Amino acid sequence: MNYKDALKHDIFEIISQSAHDLHLDCYVIGGFVRDFLLDRGLTKDIDILAIGDGIELAKQVSKNLPNKPKVQVFKTYGTAMLRYNDIEIEFVGARKESYGEDSRNPVVENGSLQDDQNRRDFTINALALNLSKSNFGDLLDPFNGIEDLQNKIIRTPLSPDITYSDDPLRMMRAIRFSAQLNFKIEEISLKAISKNNHRIQIITNERIVVELNKILESNKPSIGFLLLEQTGLLDYILPELIALKGIDEIEGQRHKDNFYHTLEVVDNIAQNTDNLWLRWAALLHDIGKAPTKKFSKKVGWTFHGHEFEGSKMVYQLFKRLKMPLNDKMKFVQKMVFMSSRPIVLANEEVTDSAVRRLVFDAGKYVDDLMTLCEADITTKNPKKFNQYHNNFKIVRDKIIEVEERDHVRNFQPPISGEEIMATFNLKPSKEIGIIKEAIKEAILEGDIPNEHKAAYDLMLKEGKRLGLILTSEK
Repeated sequence: MNYKDALKHDIFEIISQSAHDLHLDCYVIGGFVRDFLLDRGLTKDIDILAIGDGIELAKQVSKNLPNKPKVQVFKTYGTAMLRYNDIEIEFVGARKESYGEDSRNPVVENGSLQDDQNRRDFTINALALNLSKSNFGDLLDPFNGIEDLQNKIIRTPLSPDITYSDDPLRMMRAIRFSAQLNFKIEEISLKAISKNNHRIQIITNERIVVELNKILESNKPSIGFLLLEQTGLLDYILPELIALKGIDEIEGQRHKDNFYHTLEVVDNIAQNTDNLWLRWAALLHDIGKAPTKKFSKKVGWTFHGHEFEGSKMVYQLFKRLKMPLNDKMKFVQKMVFMSSRPIVLANEEVTDSAVRRLVFDAGKYVDDLMTLCEADITTKNPKKFNQYHNNFKIVRDKIIEVEERDHVRNFQPPISGEEIMATFNLKPSKEIGIIKEAIKEAILEGDIPNEHKAAYDLMLKEGKRLGLILTSEK
């Protein structure tokens, strides 16, 4: 392979010239090289390693670029970053770094090229291409990373105990790369993760969530979550999922293992959507089952109210992990809370009123909700599998039919509170709410169409029932 093919972009010639201007050696290292060798296309994130001052190199590159991009400097870590067209380039001087026993912040020291490659997380990320003018495009592979790429192996350059102790986030990164690339983690390395799993507690939740998101965004997220469970990391990160593990049996009655069911649902939904937050909803849709699980001699195992309990747990989980407590969290909550509604509907006669209520409650997210519920079908019985999917198709068709006719997805009442006040000469009062609720219920039940004339007539009828007097009669 001609490694110079990876360096055809003009940015590398400019970086090479800039390093030459400063009498520095520099290399492109890490994910860019790895992905080129895996034929994954040229990544838009490039890491440049300088044997010397990486910040000065970034500034020199900016001077040599036609658009003179702004250089962002992170002095604490001795790094700098600039954007060139659609490429983000990070510059760093060769260094050593490690975490103390209880520290969440690494100790950073200047180092040699060898030190820097030693500190890399995996052999496949220690590969580097020389950018010096005399050896432009030469590959540096001190740990047989090429061989590990060919054999699809995740392996650490040094002893995994040292690598994972130096930066415990690398345990999650190993699992994330295994999920993304479908590589196998070397057995010694996997055992070291289990041995050091408690060290993940010194890593900030923000950094952990970045890795969780990347696992969820992979083609088959269960690979990553099974490894997180196998190594004991999941106990520290998402104990709510661990609580779903296991099958209890009383009087010969058992329930399914909701942990492995959840991973099937996540894999199913990953085939149908790239929406990260819908994937989070799939991961968390059953977390309320652990605290609501009960056994009844009459009906067996029950999980009454698990959707409501689960939606409350979503908030607690997002808050603990310092995830966004915004519309994204509310979306996940809504999906978890409503996750059984279409399933119940599909098992019954699909009435217009039931579909109207489903669309009204789900609003603009009704299609996402249906995608989640279809992913929730994990039965291995082909007859039941087809039956459930056919039922959901009926529900989907009914949603389209009802929505075209009744327009309840983004429901706006045909009669406003202001019109009710003007009609009966009212000030803000409970009667207005009663009338608006009666109109909404009548539309959802199909008693009246979602039109102003019908709603106005019902308003007059309700007003009379409440003893209200028309403004024109006063």
